[in-house]
Amino acid sequence: MQQLEQLFEQLNKIILGNAFATKLAVVCLLARGHLLIEDIPGVGKTTLSHALADLFGLPFKRVQFTSDLLPTDIIGMSIFDMESKKFHFKRGPVFTSILLADEINRATPKTQSSLLQAMEEQQVSVEGTQVDLPDPFFVIATQNPLEQSGTFPLPESQLDRFLMRLSLGYPDAGFERQLLKQNGALKTSSRSAIFSPGQVTKLIEQVDQVHVSDALIEYLHQLVVATRSSERFVTGLSPRAGLQWMQAAKALAFIENRDAVLPEDIQCLAEHTAAHRLHCSDGADSALELQRIVQQVEVL
Repeated sequence: MQQLEQLFEQLNKIILGNAFATKLAVVCLLARGHLLIEDIPGVGKTTLSHALADLFGLPFKRVQFTSDLLPTDIIGMSIFDMESKKFHFKRGPVFTSILLADEINRATPKTQSSLLQAMEEQQVSVEGTQVDLPDPFFVIATQNPLEQSGTFPLPESQLDRFLMRLSLGYPDAGFERQLLKQNGALKTSSRSAIFSPGQVTKLIEQVDQVHVSDALIEYLHQLVVATRSSERFVTGLSPRAGLQWMQAAKALAFIENRDAVLPEDIQCLAEHTAAHRLHCSDGADSALELQRIVQQVEVL
């Protein structure tokens, strides 16, 4: 699709040297997932979020998570109107299509949990009433390394809401020199939308139509079961993890202009869609253990 090619061309001009990371971010959005970007400050996490919103033509809001942030600062609150003598609900920043939860792990677990319902059900509870959020609704959360001061670890229930976790890392020398020459010009310039919100919804619907064979469904199921039977992991992958993994594979096949999922789609997404949901009992790297499982489970 020509529009998707234009999208990636623009994204890769803005986020230099991270073509695979930008592809994964688009996969996550089209799979109706949520994205967790874990990295040190200053490598382009916020820039990528703004670029996705601008190029997809979607409403965007940013919340800076801090230790004193409250759930009402995200969802909203009822305010009493002296003239009408009634309470009126003032919507918070969660009522948008792309929400950037910047430095999410600097907020307390109570505030982090205010996003759980929104990320799972695409609605929030307001005074006992369920209020729908815009469609699409996409959370991009950035997270600083846990060894940095003033951070709170994300609970397992929160991590399981994120379809994907990725890291941008440092650009290589050539791209960083190019970035210095540009002096941030591309980041600060206005970016015209390539899609409209309605077109984004149609793209997501087309992803749903990508075919997955019974053999691939069984293959993915065996991978999920293998994480549960492994003695290395505290707990295995949840059914939600398997569903999201498959949806991401469909989105990846779609943006690569295929109408069916291949085993390679499932394999290359394993680390980014599943490793953050797993914890090794001995503190080892869960991504390495997961890769070992992917190598051992045979494609049917």
